[in-house]
Amino acid sequence: MLAEIAHKAGVITNEEFAIFQNAGYMGLYGGLDIDDIHTKKGLEVGQKILDYMGSTELIANLFRISQTEEKLRKDEADNAKTATPVHYSVGREVRTAYRKDWRNDAGRFADAKKEYSTDRKRADGSFESKSQKGKIDT
Repeated sequence: MLAEIAHKAGVITNEEFAIFQNAGYMGLYGGLDIDDIHTKKGLEVGQKILDYMGSTELIANLFRISQTEEKLRKDEADNAKTATPVHYSVGREVRTAYRKDWRNDAGRFADAKKEYSTDRKRADGSFESKSQKGKIDT
């Protein structure tokens, strides 16, 4: 379970976990954070993102989660500052593979409306901006 592995990797507080989780979504959804995905899907507070996606999108998310678990174990991350970028980069790698192999279907999950440079800027320090609004899946 990702929460357990993240905790072992040093993601301890609720705030750290919210930031960590948001990073994975941002990587997979091309810079869109949890709030952006909630808005795009028309979800209300308390509705879980994973409960409102088709099978391909769900599989991509489950793959992101499983690969993040593996990478955190392998890299022996020991604090939130090292674990969070791992989750982002795994999400981004899954998105890249998805878009490369299924180009025509890439718009089926939340489209990236932000350029890579915005992605990068957010990955380097602004995960915190929208992680506190109660829309974190647990």
